[in-house]
Amino acid sequence: MSKECDQKCGTCGEDCTERKETPNDFLEKPHELSNIKKVIGIVSGKGGVGKSLVTSMLAVTMKRRGYNTAILDADITGPSIPKAFGIKEKASGNELGLLPTKSKTGIEIMSINLLLPDETTPVVWRGPIIGNTVKQFWTEVIWGDVDFMFIDMPPGTGDVSLTVFQSIPVDGIIIVTSPQELVSMIVSKAVKMAKMMDIPIVGIVENMAYFKCSDCEKEHQIFGESHIEETARQHEIDVLARLPIDPRIATACDRGLIELVEGEWLENAADILEMPSVSGGPGC
Repeated sequence: MSKECDQKCGTCGEDCTERKETPNDFLEKPHELSNIKKVIGIVSGKGGVGKSLVTSMLAVTMKRRGYNTAILDADITGPSIPKAFGIKEKASGNELGLLPTKSKTGIEIMSINLLLPDETTPVVWRGPIIGNTVKQFWTEVIWGDVDFMFIDMPPGTGDVSLTVFQSIPVDGIIIVTSPQELVSMIVSKAVKMAKMMDIPIVGIVENMAYFKCSDCEKEHQIFGESHIEETARQHEIDVLARLPIDPRIATACDRGLIELVEGEWLENAADILEMPSVSGGPGC
């Protein structure tokens, strides 16, 4: 160690024995032609809770507010974003890098399904290759000017989640869950990982919260009583939205028409994302 050491290893080029790595040491820079202001990760402790749906609907909501939005689909082995938006054409590129595909309303999207010869081709890759692919979606894709980028994360707290949190300057995460007894444990895992990685938590979205009968207008809790408020208080985080079980939403996703879904469920989440406290990170 040099006598003039200031203990700031992240800005030091010396390879000394007492060098300490910081989280920012692993951050990757976006493509030089990309200007990304805010990056929000959409996570879940388990699969099947509607994480990709929430990612898509948040991107649509912010686009309707006049922002340039983008989706980086980091769920490499289970990509569903292109189908929700009805995107059939493949991503392209040039000598400068990869170019994302745009949805009907102009949302920029990059997903492994946009690079595969057929959308039903399985991705049978080991963890390091999947992680490097996610990194390439950040470093080699020419995103242009983006106000909000949403990252559709794979379920759980595994290798890809670690890669995203270490490599990409995520400004905050939104946790997606469902109204079941095990929700507390699942949310706790996501919260603890975020705290370990020093990633701010924007809040929780509860999907499949209730079913509203079109005849009597009564709300029915199909999956039992919700525990989301109790769980949110336990971790001192906000409940951003409660999405219903609505056949119209499912039909829109199946037909690639997610941009036509009308509803105010995520307006509160959008208000919070607009706040300066959810600030742009070092990738800006």
